Amino acid sequence: MVSTRCKMVVRSELDKLGLHYAKLELGEVEIMENITEEQRNQLKYGLLQYGLELMDSQKSILIERIKNAIIEMVHYADELPKVNFSDYISEKLRYDYTYLANLFSEGTGGTIEHYIIAHKIERVKELLLYDELNLTEISYKLNYSSVAHLSNQFRKVTGLTPTFFKNLKNKKLTPLEDL
Repeated sequence: MVSTRCKMVVRSELDKLGLHYAKLELGEVEIMENITEEQRNQLKYGLLQYGLELMDSQKSILIERIKNAIIEMVHYADELPKVNFSDYISEKLRYDYTYLANLFSEGTGGTIEHYIIAHKIERVKELLLYDELNLTEISYKLNYSSVAHLSNQFRKVTGLTPTFFKNLKNKKLTPLEDL
């Protein structure tokens, strides 16, 4: 689950099956009772209708937890942590970062670093669209070392400068689920 809408879908599907949960967070649900194989299949089918997947593999679950930690950090935190992202993710998930990085690359075909950059650039686009912060403030908010660094990374990912993007008539954000 990568959005509030996903959480609503999962909550609805659990309610349909009469299942109670102790925890429902991005990418993770803790169901209070034991579920039957039939309930599990119904839940799996119900989620698939909305493009969501019930994960069985511990590796897949951990990869999803890595993604969710990054999404929470970049999109929902008021300020990014001042520590290295590797330290933040390792501490949050309580695993060695090298293990997490290798698992992520193996499971997704990309690196954690590229995933973070993609989300940071989407966040920059979002902040540019809101037009409440200037580029210097955005750079500071997202822990870039300088406006030049942010601009170079933005250009490398989008092919546009932040200023050009801001002045576009048809601005396009990528849904978080598609990053």
